[in-house]
Amino acid sequence: MTALSFLDFASVFVFALTGALVASRAQLDIVGFAFIACLTAVGGGTLRDLLLNRDTVFWIAEPNYILVACAAAVVVFFAAPSLESRYRVLLWLDSIALGLAVATGTGVAMSLGHHPVIVVLMGICTGCFGGLMRDVVCNEVPLLLKEGEIYATAAFFGASAALAAQMFETPTPITLFLCAGVTWLLRAGSLQFGWRIPGYKPRPPRN
Repeated sequence: MTALSFLDFASVFVFALTGALVASRAQLDIVGFAFIACLTAVGGGTLRDLLLNRDTVFWIAEPNYILVACAAAVVVFFAAPSLESRYRVLLWLDSIALGLAVATGTGVAMSLGHHPVIVVLMGICTGCFGGLMRDVVCNEVPLLLKEGEIYATAAFFGASAALAAQMFETPTPITLFLCAGVTWLLRAGSLQFGWRIPGYKPRPPRN
C-alpha cells in the first residue's frame, strides 16, 4: 500500500466517524448513520475527482472505501451513547480527518502533474467539502463557515507546505505526511488555544 492509499483510507475512516457522530446528534437510525458517514467520507474526494476529470471516481474504482465508511458508522452507532461529549470528540476527529484528506487531495493533484494553484485548491476541496456536506444535510452550522475558525486556512497552508517540500525534491511519503501534519497542527491549535483569524468588521455608519 502506498502512502497516498494509506492516507486516503485513513481519511475516509476518520471522516466517516465524524459523519456518524453528527448523525447521532441528529438521532438518526442505522441507515441514516451509514448515509451521513459515507457522504462525509467520500464527498470531498468525489468532487475532487469530478473536477480533475479522473477516469473513475476513487470509491467506484475501489468500493472498499464505502465498506470502511459503513464499518465506521456501525462502530459509532453502538459507541456514541457512552461518549461524554460527542461534540468535543467530533471536533478533534474532524481535525485529524481534515489533515489526512488535505494530504490525499494534494497528493492526487500532484501525481497528475497539475499546476500548483490547482494542487492547493484540490487539497482544500478534498479536506473541506465532505464535512461541509455533512453539516448542511444534518442542519448543523458548518465548521468551515464559523467566524474566525482556522479550517480552510489550515488546509491552504498544509497544501502549500507540500508544494514547498516538492520543490526541494522531498520523497512523496514525507511530503504527504508533512502536509497532513501542518494542516492538523493549525486546526488543533485553533481548537486547543483558540487561535482565530480576523473576521470582517463593517465600519459604523456616519452621522
